[in-house]
Amino acid sequence: MAKPLLCPPELLQTDLTGRVLVVTGGNGGIGWVCVKQFAKQGATVVLACRRLEAGEQQAAEARRELPDAHIEVRRLDLADLSSVRAFAQEVLAAHDAIHGLLNNAGVMNTPAGKTADGFEMQLGTNHLGHFLLTKLLLPALKNGAPSRIVNVSSCFHDKAMGREGKIFFDDLNYKERKYDGWEAYAQSKLANLLHARGLAQRLEGSGVTAVSVHPGWVRTDLTRHSMPKFFAAIATPLLKLAGMIEPWEGAQTSLYAMLAPEVPDHPGEYYSQTGVYRDRSCNAGGWPLHSPNPAAHDDAAVDRLWDVSEHLIESASPA
Repeated sequence: MAKPLLCPPELLQTDLTGRVLVVTGGNGGIGWVCVKQFAKQGATVVLACRRLEAGEQQAAEARRELPDAHIEVRRLDLADLSSVRAFAQEVLAAHDAIHGLLNNAGVMNTPAGKTADGFEMQLGTNHLGHFLLTKLLLPALKNGAPSRIVNVSSCFHDKAMGREGKIFFDDLNYKERKYDGWEAYAQSKLANLLHARGLAQRLEGSGVTAVSVHPGWVRTDLTRHSMPKFFAAIATPLLKLAGMIEPWEGAQTSLYAMLAPEVPDHPGEYYSQTGVYRDRSCNAGGWPLHSPNPAAHDDAAVDRLWDVSEHLIESASPA
Protein backbone atom coordinates (compact mmCIF):
# COMPACT_ATOMS: atom_id res chain seq x y z
CA MET A 1 0.00 0.00 0.00
CA ALA A 2 1.13 3.55 -0.71
CA LYS A 3 2.23 5.60 2.29
CA PRO A 4 -0.10 8.42 3.35
CA LEU A 5 0.75 11.90 2.11
CA LEU A 6 1.82 14.20 4.94
CA CYS A 7 1.48 17.96 5.28
CA PRO A 8 4.91 19.68 5.33
CA PRO A 9 5.85 20.38 8.99
CA GLU A 10 6.48 24.06 8.32
CA LEU A 11 2.81 24.56 7.37
CA LEU A 12 1.83 23.25 10.80
CA GLN A 13 3.94 25.98 12.39
CA THR A 14 2.39 28.88 10.47
CA ASP A 15 1.10 31.62 12.77
CA LEU A 16 -2.69 31.76 12.40
CA THR A 17 -3.25 34.43 15.05
CA GLY A 18 -6.15 36.66 14.05
CA ARG A 19 -7.59 34.11 11.63
CA VAL A 20 -11.11 32.73 12.09
CA LEU A 21 -11.68 29.19 10.82
CA VAL A 22 -14.98 27.28 10.83
CA VAL A 23 -14.92 23.47 10.95
CA THR A 24 -18.10 21.42 10.61
CA GLY A 25 -18.14 18.07 12.35
CA GLY A 26 -15.35 19.39 14.54
CA ASN A 27 -15.91 17.25 17.60
CA GLY A 28 -14.55 13.97 16.25
CA GLY A 29 -12.32 12.24 13.72
CA ILE A 30 -10.36 14.34 11.26
CA GLY A 31 -12.46 17.41 12.07
CA TRP A 32 -11.26 17.33 15.67
CA VAL A 33 -7.64 16.90 14.58
CA CYS A 34 -8.00 20.00 12.40
CA VAL A 35 -9.71 22.04 15.13
CA LYS A 36 -6.96 21.25 17.59
CA GLN A 37 -4.19 21.93 15.06
CA PHE A 38 -5.65 25.28 13.98
CA ALA A 39 -6.08 26.31 17.62
CA LYS A 40 -2.51 25.27 18.37
CA GLN A 41 -1.37 27.62 15.60
CA GLY A 42 -3.28 30.52 17.13
CA ALA A 43 -6.48 30.64 15.10
CA THR A 44 -9.91 31.28 16.52
CA VAL A 45 -11.76 28.08 15.63
CA VAL A 46 -15.53 27.75 15.40
CA LEU A 47 -16.26 24.11 16.19
CA ALA A 48 -19.59 23.26 14.60
CA CYS A 49 -21.26 20.07 15.78
CA ARG A 50 -24.69 18.51 16.13
CA ARG A 51 -24.18 17.45 19.76
CA LEU A 52 -23.25 20.60 21.66
CA GLU A 53 -22.27 18.81 24.86
CA ALA A 54 -19.81 16.57 23.02
CA GLY A 55 -18.23 19.61 21.37
CA GLU A 56 -17.89 21.42 24.70
CA GLN A 57 -16.15 18.37 26.19
CA GLN A 58 -13.69 18.25 23.30
CA ALA A 59 -13.00 21.98 23.55
CA ALA A 60 -12.38 21.68 27.30
CA GLU A 61 -9.91 18.88 26.61
CA ALA A 62 -8.06 21.03 24.09
CA ARG A 63 -7.89 23.97 26.51
CA ARG A 64 -6.29 21.77 29.18
CA GLU A 65 -3.48 21.04 26.76
CA LEU A 66 -3.53 24.44 25.06
CA PRO A 67 -4.54 27.06 27.66
CA ASP A 68 -4.53 29.86 25.09
CA ALA A 69 -6.74 28.00 22.59
CA HIS A 70 -9.64 30.02 21.19
CA ILE A 71 -12.39 27.51 20.38
CA GLU A 72 -16.05 28.49 20.04
CA VAL A 73 -18.52 25.60 20.13
CA ARG A 74 -21.75 26.16 18.23
CA ARG A 75 -24.58 23.79 17.34
CA LEU A 76 -25.07 22.84 13.70
CA ASP A 77 -27.31 20.10 12.32
CA LEU A 78 -26.67 19.91 8.59
CA ALA A 79 -29.72 17.69 8.15
CA ASP A 80 -31.95 20.60 9.16
CA LEU A 81 -31.65 23.78 7.09
CA SER A 82 -33.25 25.86 9.83
CA SER A 83 -30.30 24.82 12.04
CA VAL A 84 -27.89 25.81 9.27
CA ARG A 85 -29.47 29.26 9.07
CA ALA A 86 -29.42 29.71 12.84
CA PHE A 87 -25.76 28.66 13.02
CA ALA A 88 -24.74 31.03 10.23
CA GLN A 89 -26.59 33.90 11.90
CA GLU A 90 -24.71 33.27 15.18
CA VAL A 91 -21.34 33.08 13.46
CA LEU A 92 -21.89 36.20 11.37
CA ALA A 93 -23.01 38.11 14.47
CA ALA A 94 -19.73 37.18 16.15
CA HIS A 95 -17.34 37.52 13.19
CA ASP A 96 -17.35 40.06 10.36
CA ALA A 97 -14.57 38.17 8.61
CA ILE A 98 -13.94 34.43 8.24
CA HIS A 99 -10.69 33.14 6.78
CA GLY A 100 -11.48 29.48 6.27
CA LEU A 101 -14.45 27.12 6.08
CA LEU A 102 -13.77 23.40 6.32
CA ASN A 103 -16.92 21.58 5.23
CA ASN A 104 -15.89 18.39 6.96
CA ALA A 105 -19.01 16.82 8.53
CA GLY A 106 -20.77 13.98 6.80
CA VAL A 107 -22.57 10.65 6.91
CA MET A 108 -21.85 7.48 4.93
CA ASN A 109 -23.97 4.59 3.66
CA THR A 110 -26.87 5.42 5.97
CA PRO A 111 -30.13 3.48 5.99
CA ALA A 112 -32.86 5.03 3.85
CA GLY A 113 -34.02 8.23 5.48
CA LYS A 114 -34.90 11.88 4.97
CA THR A 115 -33.59 15.12 6.43
CA ALA A 116 -35.86 17.52 8.29
CA ASP A 117 -36.55 19.18 4.94
CA GLY A 118 -37.39 15.95 3.11
CA PHE A 119 -34.14 15.42 1.23
CA GLU A 120 -32.38 12.04 0.97
CA MET A 121 -30.22 11.91 4.10
CA GLN A 122 -26.77 11.70 2.53
CA LEU A 123 -27.32 14.28 -0.20
CA GLY A 124 -29.10 16.55 2.27
CA THR A 125 -26.44 16.31 4.97
CA ASN A 126 -23.24 16.03 2.95
CA HIS A 127 -24.09 18.45 0.16
CA LEU A 128 -27.20 20.60 0.60
CA GLY A 129 -26.49 21.51 4.23
CA HIS A 130 -22.97 22.59 3.32
CA PHE A 131 -24.19 24.30 0.14
CA LEU A 132 -26.48 26.56 2.17
CA LEU A 133 -23.93 27.10 4.93
CA THR A 134 -21.28 28.17 2.42
CA LYS A 135 -23.71 30.52 0.70
CA LEU A 136 -24.64 32.18 3.99
CA LEU A 137 -21.03 32.58 5.14
CA LEU A 138 -19.71 33.88 1.81
CA PRO A 139 -19.94 37.59 2.72
CA ALA A 140 -17.68 37.02 5.74
CA LEU A 141 -15.34 34.80 3.71
CA LYS A 142 -15.01 37.59 1.16
CA ASN A 143 -14.34 40.06 3.97
CA GLY A 144 -11.61 37.72 5.21
CA ALA A 145 -9.91 37.26 1.84
CA PRO A 146 -7.52 35.70 1.16
CA SER A 147 -9.65 32.88 2.51
CA ARG A 148 -10.46 29.28 1.68
CA ILE A 149 -13.34 26.84 1.43
CA VAL A 150 -12.42 23.16 1.64
CA ASN A 151 -15.08 20.54 0.89
CA VAL A 152 -14.38 17.06 2.21
CA SER A 153 -15.34 14.68 -0.60
CA SER A 154 -14.13 11.08 -0.99
CA CYS A 155 -12.45 8.77 -3.47
CA PHE A 156 -15.89 7.14 -3.51
CA HIS A 157 -17.08 10.04 -5.67
CA ASP A 158 -15.49 7.88 -8.38
CA LYS A 159 -16.87 4.47 -7.47
CA ALA A 160 -18.33 3.36 -4.14
CA MET A 161 -18.32 -0.38 -3.60
CA GLY A 162 -18.89 -0.83 -7.32
CA ARG A 163 -21.52 1.91 -7.65
CA GLU A 164 -20.77 4.56 -10.25
CA GLY A 165 -20.38 8.09 -8.94
CA LYS A 166 -22.96 10.23 -10.75
CA ILE A 167 -25.61 12.82 -10.02
CA PHE A 168 -29.10 11.37 -10.58
CA PHE A 169 -30.72 14.63 -11.57
CA ASP A 170 -34.02 12.95 -12.45
CA ASP A 171 -34.35 11.42 -8.98
CA LEU A 172 -31.89 13.00 -6.55
CA ASN A 173 -33.87 11.98 -3.47
CA TYR A 174 -34.78 8.40 -4.40
CA LYS A 175 -38.49 9.06 -4.74
CA GLU A 176 -38.88 6.86 -7.80
CA ARG A 177 -36.16 4.20 -7.49
CA LYS A 178 -34.95 1.77 -4.89
CA TYR A 179 -32.58 3.28 -2.36
CA ASP A 180 -28.95 2.17 -2.41
CA GLY A 181 -26.78 3.52 0.43
CA TRP A 182 -23.47 3.34 -1.38
CA GLU A 183 -24.87 4.81 -4.58
CA ALA A 184 -26.35 7.69 -2.58
CA TYR A 185 -23.02 8.21 -0.83
CA ALA A 186 -21.17 8.36 -4.15
CA GLN A 187 -23.69 10.91 -5.42
CA SER A 188 -23.25 13.11 -2.34
CA LYS A 189 -19.45 13.00 -2.50
CA LEU A 190 -19.43 13.82 -6.22
CA ALA A 191 -21.73 16.73 -5.33
CA ASN A 192 -19.10 17.97 -2.82
CA LEU A 193 -16.47 17.96 -5.57
CA LEU A 194 -18.74 19.66 -8.13
CA HIS A 195 -19.78 22.24 -5.53
CA ALA A 196 -16.13 23.21 -5.01
CA ARG A 197 -15.68 23.57 -8.75
CA GLY A 198 -18.79 25.72 -9.00
CA LEU A 199 -17.59 27.91 -6.14
CA ALA A 200 -14.19 28.36 -7.80
CA GLN A 201 -15.82 29.54 -11.02
CA ARG A 202 -18.12 31.97 -9.25
CA LEU A 203 -15.51 33.31 -6.83
CA GLU A 204 -12.79 34.06 -9.37
CA GLY A 205 -11.07 37.31 -8.45
CA SER A 206 -12.66 37.47 -4.99
CA GLY A 207 -9.66 36.15 -3.06
CA VAL A 208 -11.69 33.16 -1.85
CA THR A 209 -10.27 29.80 -2.97
CA ALA A 210 -12.46 26.67 -3.04
CA VAL A 211 -11.19 23.10 -3.40
CA SER A 212 -12.27 19.57 -2.47
CA VAL A 213 -10.35 16.79 -0.74
CA HIS A 214 -10.35 13.04 -0.11
CA PRO A 215 -9.00 12.40 3.40
CA GLY A 216 -8.33 8.69 2.96
CA TRP A 217 -9.90 5.59 4.47
CA VAL A 218 -9.84 6.83 8.04
CA ARG A 219 -10.59 5.04 11.31
CA THR A 220 -13.55 7.14 12.46
CA ASP A 221 -17.22 6.72 13.43
CA LEU A 222 -18.14 7.39 9.79
CA THR A 223 -18.13 3.61 9.23
CA ARG A 224 -20.80 2.97 11.89
CA HIS A 225 -23.48 2.17 9.29
CA SER A 226 -21.15 -0.11 7.32
CA MET A 227 -19.14 -1.94 9.96
CA PRO A 228 -20.13 -2.97 13.53
CA LYS A 229 -17.94 -1.33 16.19
CA PHE A 230 -16.93 -4.66 17.70
CA PHE A 231 -15.76 -5.91 14.30
CA ALA A 232 -13.85 -2.69 13.59
CA ALA A 233 -12.06 -2.99 16.95
CA ILE A 234 -11.11 -6.62 16.42
CA ALA A 235 -10.12 -6.20 12.80
CA THR A 236 -8.21 -2.91 13.14
CA PRO A 237 -4.72 -4.46 12.59
CA LEU A 238 -5.93 -6.15 9.40
CA LEU A 239 -7.75 -3.04 8.26
CA LYS A 240 -4.56 -1.02 8.67
CA LEU A 241 -2.70 -3.50 6.50
CA ALA A 242 -5.45 -2.99 3.92
CA GLY A 243 -4.88 0.77 3.93
CA MET A 244 -6.94 2.22 6.77
CA ILE A 245 -5.23 5.23 8.35
CA GLU A 246 -5.52 7.10 11.64
CA PRO A 247 -7.43 10.40 12.01
CA TRP A 248 -4.23 12.46 12.25
CA GLU A 249 -3.16 11.02 8.90
CA GLY A 250 -6.60 11.56 7.45
CA ALA A 251 -6.47 15.23 8.47
CA GLN A 252 -3.30 15.87 6.47
CA THR A 253 -5.02 16.65 3.16
CA SER A 254 -7.52 19.03 4.77
CA LEU A 255 -4.71 20.80 6.62
CA TYR A 256 -2.67 21.09 3.44
CA ALA A 257 -5.63 22.40 1.45
CA MET A 258 -6.32 25.04 4.11
CA LEU A 259 -2.71 26.10 4.74
CA ALA A 260 -0.46 25.52 1.70
CA PRO A 261 0.41 28.75 -0.15
CA GLU A 262 0.22 27.07 -3.56
CA VAL A 263 -3.42 25.96 -3.24
CA PRO A 264 -4.86 29.28 -4.59
CA ASP A 265 -3.02 28.50 -7.84
CA HIS A 266 -5.35 25.50 -8.29
CA PRO A 267 -8.91 26.74 -7.61
CA GLY A 268 -11.63 24.13 -7.82
CA GLU A 269 -9.22 21.21 -7.89
CA TYR A 270 -9.37 17.93 -6.01
CA TYR A 271 -6.74 16.91 -3.46
CA SER A 272 -6.52 13.24 -2.61
CA GLN A 273 -4.93 11.18 0.14
CA THR A 274 -4.28 7.53 -0.76
CA GLY A 275 -7.48 5.93 -2.01
CA VAL A 276 -9.16 3.36 -4.24
CA TYR A 277 -9.94 4.48 -7.80
CA ARG A 278 -10.95 2.87 -11.07
CA ASP A 279 -7.54 3.98 -12.35
CA ARG A 280 -5.06 2.33 -10.00
CA SER A 281 -2.39 4.88 -10.84
CA CYS A 282 -4.46 7.35 -8.76
CA ASN A 283 -4.41 5.19 -5.63
CA ALA A 284 -1.24 6.82 -4.29
CA GLY A 285 -3.11 10.13 -4.13
CA GLY A 286 -2.03 13.55 -5.28
CA TRP A 287 -2.15 17.20 -4.21
CA PRO A 288 -3.90 17.94 -6.55
CA LEU A 289 -5.16 14.82 -8.39
CA HIS A 290 -7.06 14.59 -11.67
CA SER A 291 -10.13 12.50 -10.82
CA PRO A 292 -10.58 9.45 -13.08
CA ASN A 293 -14.37 9.90 -12.94
CA PRO A 294 -15.49 11.71 -16.14
CA ALA A 295 -18.48 13.09 -14.21
CA ALA A 296 -16.08 15.11 -12.04
CA HIS A 297 -15.11 17.17 -15.10
CA ASP A 298 -18.58 17.80 -16.51
CA ASP A 299 -19.01 21.58 -16.59
CA ALA A 300 -22.68 21.27 -17.48
CA ALA A 301 -23.22 19.11 -14.37
CA VAL A 302 -21.46 21.72 -12.21
CA ASP A 303 -23.92 24.40 -13.32
CA ARG A 304 -26.95 22.12 -13.23
CA LEU A 305 -26.17 20.93 -9.71
CA TRP A 306 -25.71 24.53 -8.60
CA ASP A 307 -29.10 25.56 -10.00
CA VAL A 308 -30.87 22.51 -8.57
CA SER A 309 -29.26 23.04 -5.15
CA GLU A 310 -30.36 26.68 -5.13
CA HIS A 311 -33.90 25.59 -5.96
CA LEU A 312 -33.98 22.89 -3.28
CA ILE A 313 -32.76 25.10 -0.46
CA GLU A 314 -35.12 27.87 -1.56
CA SER A 315 -38.02 25.40 -1.52
CA ALA A 316 -37.11 24.60 2.08
CA SER A 317 -37.02 28.25 3.15
CA PRO A 318 -39.30 29.19 6.05
CA ALA A 319 -42.56 30.77 4.98
